[in-house]
Amino acid sequence: MENVLRPLIVIGGSVVLTLFVGWLVDLLLRREDTRHTETPLWGLLRRCRLPLQVVLCTAILRATYRQAQIESIREHHRGIGQVLTLVLIGASAWLVVRIATAIVESTYTRYAAATRDPARVRRVRTQVTLIQRVVIAVVGVVAFAAMLLTFPAMRAVGTSMLASAGVLGIVAGVAAQSTLGNLFAGLQIAFGDMVRIGDTVVVDGEWGTVEEITLTFLAVRTWDERRITMPVSYFTSKPFENWSRGGVQMTGTVFFHLDHSTPVPEMREKLRDVLRECPAWDGRDWSLAVTDTTPSTIQVRAVMTAKDADDIWTVRCAVREQLIAWLSDQHPYALPRIATAHAVEREEKPAELTQDQIAPEEGTPRTGRG
Repeated sequence: MENVLRPLIVIGGSVVLTLFVGWLVDLLLRREDTRHTETPLWGLLRRCRLPLQVVLCTAILRATYRQAQIESIREHHRGIGQVLTLVLIGASAWLVVRIATAIVESTYTRYAAATRDPARVRRVRTQVTLIQRVVIAVVGVVAFAAMLLTFPAMRAVGTSMLASAGVLGIVAGVAAQSTLGNLFAGLQIAFGDMVRIGDTVVVDGEWGTVEEITLTFLAVRTWDERRITMPVSYFTSKPFENWSRGGVQMTGTVFFHLDHSTPVPEMREKLRDVLRECPAWDGRDWSLAVTDTTPSTIQVRAVMTAKDADDIWTVRCAVREQLIAWLSDQHPYALPRIATAHAVEREEKPAELTQDQIAPEEGTPRTGRG
């Protein structure tokens, strides 16, 4: 009977104690979340319940599994202890990552709620994202190293590796030059405020929005929902356009090539009417002027403003479409014309004859010398 009760008490007690502690911690966090609604930290920490229970249960079993006094456990107690140790290290790393993520996300949420500047919010969001990835990478490397050190054979390997760390470091640095360059470029982008998640950029002639920034690559979502992925070192080594830098408000232009007889004042009034009916126009500014002329046409530039890149695109398309339709309907002569008729050849006039070349009539005496 004792051989049955002892394992049940050890294993079952560990599970019950783990579930009770997890429920108690979750209850306390729920109460704190209700009391302090201004911060989402306590609600985010509730995500740590599962890794906390795994850590607690593994730690209890790691300390008491020999007390079960089961024959199979006695025979393989070293292997079981090794497995429990590995699980404990992995679960601890999982718990640390969850806690760090909750703290960082809570800080970002409070900052975003208290800040009205979208540019600053996007900058902090970019930094928070990269900080989370750095923390995950560091914790993962440390946990993996700790797991390796639990094996006696790996300790000897580690000693020999430390002896040749200088040579291996040089070789690894040369081999991972591109990766390390992207890594430092990612940190430079995050804390140098060069580009942020949500910024509207133009890279390699492609217009899009920054969707994701990691330590090694950056993803841009184009207007037609394609994804352009490029190394982050691109943004630290080559010029690019950031339309969201310094504010999201934008000024757009539309150019028209028209005939010299175009009624520019009437066209200016029509532009004002079009902008008043366009919801995407923010009402800050507009203008229309003749900016250039050629022997056959004039260049008319329409200027309008909008609150962001998406709206300025909408306004430009609306202005271009409606003004062309208005000119075609009301003033068709203002549209540029191309001559398609055949050229008329010039008739050649007969050459004038001199007096000597004119033949004298019969009976008319020829004058001259001799």
